[in-house]
Amino acid sequence: MTTVRRQLISRGVFEHGGGAHAIQPEKKIKNGSVEESINFYRDVLGFVPIRRPGSFNFDGAWLFGFGIGIHLLRSENPEKMPRKSEINPKDNHISFQCESMGAVEKKLKELGIEHVRALVEEGGIQVEQLFFHDPDGFMIEICNCDNLPVIPLAGEVARSCSCLNLQTMQQERPMLQQERAI
Repeated sequence: MTTVRRQLISRGVFEHGGGAHAIQPEKKIKNGSVEESINFYRDVLGFVPIRRPGSFNFDGAWLFGFGIGIHLLRSENPEKMPRKSEINPKDNHISFQCESMGAVEKKLKELGIEHVRALVEEGGIQVEQLFFHDPDGFMIEICNCDNLPVIPLAGEVARSCSCLNLQTMQQERPMLQQERAI
């Protein structure tokens, strides 16, 4: 899963958390309907269409927001592109955090966007999640993930965070910090 931990701007259904973002990842998408995807990323997620190089001799669009560039490229064979119809929260997706899950879900309902709601509880902390597809079938998650502490794994063995190993990770962290201080 690609996770982008940002406060989202006030366009669409999100609130701006401010601050400069040094990292600018990009997501390239091949799609059948560039206009439909532009509308989705602009109206639902608050991305802003930006100018792309005029020397490109193929159809597409660039959007920008939250330190992320999205490059939409028209597929040469859109009918051959795999389409996902089932919303599976365990599928690969990009995740955005927001301040009001209620506002996001209301907007998705208003726009008729099918979505799945999930709730994760980790160490007594609850995280609400909404999963849905963009027009091309790519999975998107909106969550209040800022409820979870951001704990860098630098210098440590990376492990997935699960209810089974959370307690172990929490116990090991103070020991690692003590070792580093020595």
